Amino acid sequence: MTAYDAVVLAGGAAKRLGGADKPGLSVGGRALLDRVLTACAGAATTVVVGGRRATARPVVWTREEPAGGGPLAALDAGVRHTTAGSVLVLSADLPFLAAPTVDALLDALARTGHDGVLCTDPDGRDQPLVAVYRAEPLRRELALLATEHGSLAGLPLRLLTAELDLARITTDPLASFDCDTWEDLAAARARIREHGSVLDEWITAVKDELGIELDVDTGVLLDLARDAAHGVARPAAPLTTFLVGYAAAKAGGEGKDVADAARRAAALANRWAAEAEASDGPKNDAG
Repeated sequence: MTAYDAVVLAGGAAKRLGGADKPGLSVGGRALLDRVLTACAGAATTVVVGGRRATARPVVWTREEPAGGGPLAALDAGVRHTTAGSVLVLSADLPFLAAPTVDALLDALARTGHDGVLCTDPDGRDQPLVAVYRAEPLRRELALLATEHGSLAGLPLRLLTAELDLARITTDPLASFDCDTWEDLAAARARIREHGSVLDEWITAVKDELGIELDVDTGVLLDLARDAAHGVARPAAPLTTFLVGYAAAKAGGEGKDVADAARRAAALANRWAAEAEASDGPKNDAG
């Protein structure tokens, strides 16, 4: 995978949110900014342009000049703290942005000679704050715009993208969904509770909260919980999964350790179930 730095724009007045601290608003129990930082965890350096706050992982902080100078001024401030040949640029209000979209952007940039690659939303609109740019042309055009206009403050992003040779990709249709209004925030909070995604969202939130980076097959753990509840007793399900986690940590704490401990515990639960079924079966009346 292409080495890259990330710049996350976390400023702005959030006027449609009544001036609320938008990056700090939560979706699924996690701040919007932290959700974005999780998606770009592979960055060598992550620069956040905005007010300092507690974050899920270490970042470099900076502010645009002047404060409130808009996205181009903020981008310029962030890029000044990067050194990689590619710069991932994201806004801080993307609740559904995930690592696969970041990987797709980086892969597309590596396969082409373009100055950058950006996502398009389901309506075909460019999303310059869900994009990756080559550092050299990005720095060049920012400098030229600053020279031409005397300052980058207040300038729209389209002045930058119009000067760059950009490729476009379509990824997860929700990747560029942003929370500009209270209605957007409510929709995001409702969506992550949908049946098909709530468990993945919850597991990701727990791992972030506990500082765990381990990839775990949740299907294996759910099967184990079912077997323990059915073969032993319902309260055995949460207790067994806890003990599996503890055993996996003692064994090394890798994904294979979880899988091995879960397999052994599931086999034990199945043996308990088999014994119970045998005991409840027809009695031998002979004799």
